[in-house]
Amino acid sequence: MDPDGAGEDSGPRGEGRRGGARGEGRAERRGEGRGRGRGGRHGFGRPGGWQNADLPAADDAQSWFEGRLPEGWFSSVEVSADREEIVVFGTLTGEAADRAQAEGRISRFREETRETRIQIAEEAQARYGRKVSWGARSGEVGELFTHLSVPVMTRLRQPERQVLDTLVDAGVARSRSEALAWAVTLVGEHTETWLSGLRDAMSEVDKLRSQGPEL
Repeated sequence: MDPDGAGEDSGPRGEGRRGGARGEGRAERRGEGRGRGRGGRHGFGRPGGWQNADLPAADDAQSWFEGRLPEGWFSSVEVSADREEIVVFGTLTGEAADRAQAEGRISRFREETRETRIQIAEEAQARYGRKVSWGARSGEVGELFTHLSVPVMTRLRQPERQVLDTLVDAGVARSRSEALAWAVTLVGEHTETWLSGLRDAMSEVDKLRSQGPEL
């Protein structure tokens, strides 16, 4: 477990970097396992393995963090959530003269705010049933302190495996799993409008399901 409670360090756009202070990881683990998702009122999730109905809604996470974060930490903050994780990525107040100074400001923020971030993460985990990861940006430099790396099982036929192997052979990725993650990221970047519409539609289905009779 990495210092801020999720996994491995990386930049916001795949600028990988492993490591971090081990002591923070032990402290963050105190909050793990709390706030697990509550069962949906009908006791089942969506077909196809989607289990969002079994988790507390996180559609107000942006507003909650904006209200909970101490004033002066960030000039702006972006909060994103999926079934396993909430990522809080903030832009530090003030300007940095150059890249080195920006990296120093981010490092200082991470160290000075560690205990408070752990406390906020525990509160959010109890509220939303998800792990919390943190990141910060100063100028053009951004660093995601921690994040979850969640294994996803899948079966691929030979033509699909050949696509992944091509990416590995070309040096785009180091392994099939990394190539698959790269492909998913690329698809997400080019289909964001469609995906947003799909998420909105699923949200409406959840609302209608919650209004149905108890079984």
